[in-house]
Amino acid sequence: MDEKIDPLASPHSPNGHNGTLSTYIRPQMRKVHDPDITFEEYHYYALRTREEEKTIEAPRTNWREVLLRKKSANHDENNDNAVQGFAEHKLADRTTITDEEWTNASRAFRTASWGACFYLITTDILGPYGVGFALGTLGWGPGIALYTVFGFLAGYSGYLICHVFLGIDSHEFPARNYGDLGFRTWGTTARYVTNIMQALGLLLLLGQVTIQYGENISAVSKFKLCYAVCPVLFVCVGFFLTQIRTLKAYGWVANFAVWLNLLVIFISMGVIANSEPNFAISVLGSAGSAVDPTTITPDAHGNYPPIMHYGALPKNSLVGSINGLLSGVLAYAGAQLFVEFLAEMKRPFDFYKAMWGAQFFIYAVYLIYGCFVYHYQGQYSFQPSYQGVSVYGWQTAGNMISLIAALIAAGLYGNIGIKVLYNNILVDIFNAPLLITKPGKIIYACIVPVWWAVAFVIAAAIPDYFGFVAVISASMLLNLTYTLPPFFALGYDIQRHAIRPHQGEGFDPTTGQTVRTETTVQRWMRGFMSGGPRQVAFNVWHVIYFLASLSMCGLGMYAAVVGMIDAFKNPQLNSFSCRSPLNLNA
Repeated sequence: MDEKIDPLASPHSPNGHNGTLSTYIRPQMRKVHDPDITFEEYHYYALRTREEEKTIEAPRTNWREVLLRKKSANHDENNDNAVQGFAEHKLADRTTITDEEWTNASRAFRTASWGACFYLITTDILGPYGVGFALGTLGWGPGIALYTVFGFLAGYSGYLICHVFLGIDSHEFPARNYGDLGFRTWGTTARYVTNIMQALGLLLLLGQVTIQYGENISAVSKFKLCYAVCPVLFVCVGFFLTQIRTLKAYGWVANFAVWLNLLVIFISMGVIANSEPNFAISVLGSAGSAVDPTTITPDAHGNYPPIMHYGALPKNSLVGSINGLLSGVLAYAGAQLFVEFLAEMKRPFDFYKAMWGAQFFIYAVYLIYGCFVYHYQGQYSFQPSYQGVSVYGWQTAGNMISLIAALIAAGLYGNIGIKVLYNNILVDIFNAPLLITKPGKIIYACIVPVWWAVAFVIAAAIPDYFGFVAVISASMLLNLTYTLPPFFALGYDIQRHAIRPHQGEGFDPTTGQTVRTETTVQRWMRGFMSGGPRQVAFNVWHVIYFLASLSMCGLGMYAAVVGMIDAFKNPQLNSFSCRSPLNLNA
């Protein structure tokens, strides 16, 4: 970021440069999402904050604190109290808060290092258990190529999120969540749409994990337990788990889930390499069932076709291939939480290192595991992969270990999803009390069972696991990871390049006014074509990227719906049925 600011142009003094009284409204006197604050004002403070951060020494990563979510010995509890205390202040009471106290409270909130963020991003991965299935629906060449492209674009989207964040976040006006990027680049409507999409995406992810748990416990019980009861058991535990409001309270449990997933990966790899695929179950969710059912259909003597691989895209299998690709989108679905990570970093521009490193790590782990599964199981590669294991004992071990990890993940999704709904919809639109107040805590506790009940209805009504994953990916995760970042970046770059300081435009810290000399349409057109040939090329690319992602979303929804219609033709797949979707003998 090569923009410069005048360090003397500070509204922290009641007087301007020439001694005249400033009419500036101090940041602490503003509403949290004040539509009267212009982009220029956000950008002015962001540039000043970035200049300050360049002089700060990068914090060291204490891996013991990161892994165990513990506070350091010299952690200042007063800082936490200050942040919470200022948040509890009503707007009229903030006149007693000085400018320095306000910005110091924001600084106290920013303590994370880039190493800690690298860890958090890698723990946010949603499990590689569908990569082998995805490769089976796409073939070796297209599968690896598309995973590589999607991985790179996910990293690029993370870069854009960081790029926009650095230009609109400041100590005076901190950006706390994904919706804040939409609000400060495109306005209130974009913020509402983003927050609703994020909350709905997390709700659907909760439903996806509920399905996973239901199928796991159903298989472990050898289908003796009514299938509809399995999600109910999961929901009952979730009621209590999600009552924990603070993420730090999960502590080592959240990290335990990562090691459980790794254990399932290693167990399944060992068993898959030394045993046959689970032929019987392949009709319910294997790559062959998605692209060409004849490749998994036994002959008259009950012999299944040999394992085969596709080098290129399977013929006449567009819907199945797209559904397979959408299951892979889950691998890169963590971008929606990047703003939360950035908001807690002491030096946010170090996020680039954490993000690119984590994306490469996720890409390598997922692709290695997926290629391994597809090599040994071919068209029988199942979604999820640990249920494609033919040895019942090891399949049960994978089911039990993964369901514990799924339960932990569901608690986190429920926690974050309810907070997004509460803080950005109930508080802003319906003026609900803040979550840190006693009435807010009571309302939160009441929302939890409703949230989980909705997840239960989704899980019970759509027991087709990989079909539901395709719906989630196409409707929400694609947009949150690939559509919104270029959209936000486009709005940000257009507005910052539309400012003409040499003509007196921009934010004036002396008066607190923003000077604009053209209409909105003229400014935006000029902003799109400003910044030099390279910037204009990026603007055009972001438009193409945005439209291509929307197109993929539409195509994905079509494929997901068609796949779900075909899946529900199977008599086992009935809503709220006692028959498990995995039970072929029912």
